[in-house]
Amino acid sequence: MIPGTRRRRHRHEKVTLSDVAQAAGVSAITVSRALREPEKVSPALRETILRVVEQMGYVPDMAARALASKDSGLIGVLTPGLTSYAFIAVMRGIEDRVRSTDLRIQYANPGDGRNDDGRKLRFFFSQNPAGIIYVGLQHDSALDDLLRRAPCPVVEIMDVSHAPAEMAVGIDHRLAAEAATRHLLEQGYRRIAMLGASWDNRSKRRLEGFQSVLEAEGLFDPSLVLSIDSYTSVGLGAHLLDRLLSDHPDADAAFCHSDDLALGALFECQRRGRSVPNEFGICGFNDFDYAGVAFPSLTSVRLPRYEIGYRAADMLIRATGGGRQAPTVVDLGFQLIARQSTARNAPKGPTG
Repeated sequence: MIPGTRRRRHRHEKVTLSDVAQAAGVSAITVSRALREPEKVSPALRETILRVVEQMGYVPDMAARALASKDSGLIGVLTPGLTSYAFIAVMRGIEDRVRSTDLRIQYANPGDGRNDDGRKLRFFFSQNPAGIIYVGLQHDSALDDLLRRAPCPVVEIMDVSHAPAEMAVGIDHRLAAEAATRHLLEQGYRRIAMLGASWDNRSKRRLEGFQSVLEAEGLFDPSLVLSIDSYTSVGLGAHLLDRLLSDHPDADAAFCHSDDLALGALFECQRRGRSVPNEFGICGFNDFDYAGVAFPSLTSVRLPRYEIGYRAADMLIRATGGGRQAPTVVDLGFQLIARQSTARNAPKGPTG
């Protein structure tokens, strides 16, 4: 126990920044800096301050902060993925980076694409935020202009193929799709389909990569691109593969926009008695936990989802108080994880 933290306080008596500073033996400015700009404080001192904060139950006064500083201490996160399993790791990364600061996070989930994106962004802007993390469905000149005029730092995440208003972190989805499609070709598949859901920015980039590789080989068939404007799901994957094989029984592989679609496609192949991977190959996207333990295990494109969230929050924290940043793009890369679902004559048994 750190000296000065044992004093029993009345339940209505609020712990102040000055109380924390006194208990830690530092100035209030140092405590504030440790919470808001941790890189400017030595690791040992920061650890001491965070321990005092936890022991004393200090909760930053956001109203006081808003009056005393240029922002409200809010990080707004606007993403259409709050109901998506893919976004859980991104959220964990954001929250792990923000946890040691006095910033707080507010999430919003737009409902109908770019029109609602603009409305939600303006709502965040009205709260004088410290920064915005944005996952857009579509890009147009109006939204791009709105982001450029934002009153705070903005980090666009997940896709880095579009020039950001200020900062972006993610992967190049076109390159990822090219790698997945080449892998299917290398495994001997030729009538390769793409199974998707809503055509957001990232999905469009994947289609571009998929199409470019197959066109170079003279193998692209637009009738093998199937999608339904809906959230991805296992059921949707099964439905799309059923449509594909009903209309194109000669199709021999599918590149799926998400692992849940890929898992549904796998189940539909099993229902039809179609051997995976010898008669039909399946490649997913995201590399969810279950991809490696499905049977046969699913080939997938692995995204550094946690790292994307953590890096985005870190970029915002470092930009806070530093004025507008020059456009910065951080490409964290991807990995193609080849497993049994695309390995013809693969050994039996679930492997990662």
